Amino acid sequence: MHGTSSQVATLGPKTPSQGDVLTPEALRFVADLTRTFRGRIDALLARRAERRARFLAGERPDFLEETAELRAAPWSVAAIPDDIQDRRVEITGPVDRKMIINALNSGANVFMADFEDATSPTFANLVEGQKNLADAVRGSIGYVDPTSGKSYTLGERTAVLFVRPRGLHLPEKHVLVDGLPVPGSLFDFGVYFFHNACALVERGKRPYFYLPKLESHLEARLWNDVFLRAQAEMDLPPGTLRATVLIETLPAAFEMDEILYELREHSAGLNCGRWDYIFSFIKKLGADPAFILPDRGLITMDRPFLKAYTDLVVKTCHRRGAHAMGGMAAQIPIKGDEARGRAALDKVRADKLREVHAGHDGTWVAHPGLVPIARQIFDAHMDGPNQLDVKREDVRVLAEDLLRVPDGPRTEAGLRHNIKVGILYIEAWLRGVGCVPLYDLMEDAATAEICRAQVWQWHHHGVSVEGTPLDHARLIRTIDETMEELAKERGAEAFAHGRFEEARELFTTLSTSDELEEFLTLPAYERLLALSSRLAGETDTSPVAA
Repeated sequence: MHGTSSQVATLGPKTPSQGDVLTPEALRFVADLTRTFRGRIDALLARRAERRARFLAGERPDFLEETAELRAAPWSVAAIPDDIQDRRVEITGPVDRKMIINALNSGANVFMADFEDATSPTFANLVEGQKNLADAVRGSIGYVDPTSGKSYTLGERTAVLFVRPRGLHLPEKHVLVDGLPVPGSLFDFGVYFFHNACALVERGKRPYFYLPKLESHLEARLWNDVFLRAQAEMDLPPGTLRATVLIETLPAAFEMDEILYELREHSAGLNCGRWDYIFSFIKKLGADPAFILPDRGLITMDRPFLKAYTDLVVKTCHRRGAHAMGGMAAQIPIKGDEARGRAALDKVRADKLREVHAGHDGTWVAHPGLVPIARQIFDAHMDGPNQLDVKREDVRVLAEDLLRVPDGPRTEAGLRHNIKVGILYIEAWLRGVGCVPLYDLMEDAATAEICRAQVWQWHHHGVSVEGTPLDHARLIRTIDETMEELAKERGAEAFAHGRFEEARELFTTLSTSDELEEFLTLPAYERLLALSSRLAGETDTSPVAA
């Protein structure tokens, strides 16, 4: 069923909560957002492609001349709501039921439920995730582990809930409006907002969001207009919802003021999305051999180009009365190895100390076990609920500071680690798992993007890896050897029943293409759809009049 001009069609395999989540009213709400904004999203994506082509031709990002007066003018975003004045520790994770309960109970100030980098967008994950969040908003969420029988329920004090929809580039092909896929961003935002905005307001709360992958203030303007229409449709006043924008693309780093200005009525600040930012640096500039990065493990936040970016986030936000949130500690607690565990926690402490001393108002962790460490450091060094009074007027960042390439070696170990993590993550993603603990780190789509982009960059330029150029034959041989190692690590049965060959094929294609693929999740999504179509014996293709 491919719909008509007045229809919405759902094509995914039926899921247990589909009737509760994809109600005719919710689908009509999503259809209205789609018809209103799909054309603008398409135009903005085309603008991204045009800008990327200019970068490939040698143009470099810079601060916008046409908005210089706006950057110089004295203005502020809307006042920060009381319940998010203090965001010193935020935890993020996927939208599965047990994770939501544990994260809300973790002791963090905020939990960001992630439909984007931490969720593989199978139809079941998306629909059940929406049901889980609706139950969490109403305090009725519970879970019983089928293996252990352990019961999970919400505690008396829980974190404030934020939701991150998918980026503008990702479609939702299981839902069609007028015969065309709904933008994934509007599906995730629209379904959540429709079911929960009024329920939150009735409880004295607000709907809060994180916005990923923005590349310009025009994209922030789009989201602001989405917010205005959504609130009007639900009879809520403008400014009811608030959103934090992740500065995780290189172009966005040059438009921080402008992004805050466009969202000022709905702004909850900016966040340093460090892993996607590194990926974006490679994606936008990596075709130029002058911008080849060293091993991923050497691209630490004290490197000048990353320090300049994070310092600029703090200065910009605090000048405008907005929160400047720090980045993700991807480490996870390590059991059974005291030395490795201590080394991992030492890295977390050092990272959080750097952030609190730089003036950040809070930070991210990926595991509940890291919440106490991050909280201890911010409690010790941040006197009030935030650091908006730390203006960082010492910061002077020029375009060349944001484009300074870190030095360092490209090693065989770094190459093999990138290949391993890239293949393992893609394999898990194809099985519907979007957040994976690998080699003492919590890996998601952002970190996997760095891995495959670095391998592409090194191969594309034939760079010297420990004295030998990384040509095609060497890369293929290393991938083959890595697959043999993974088969031993994972065991024959797990390897045979996984999707490793598909993951290897996709990783190889992404690493050896003439041009760097924009996002690994786009071709990977097509493989998810192929699996979905094989499960389509229980597909609901009934149209909804909209």
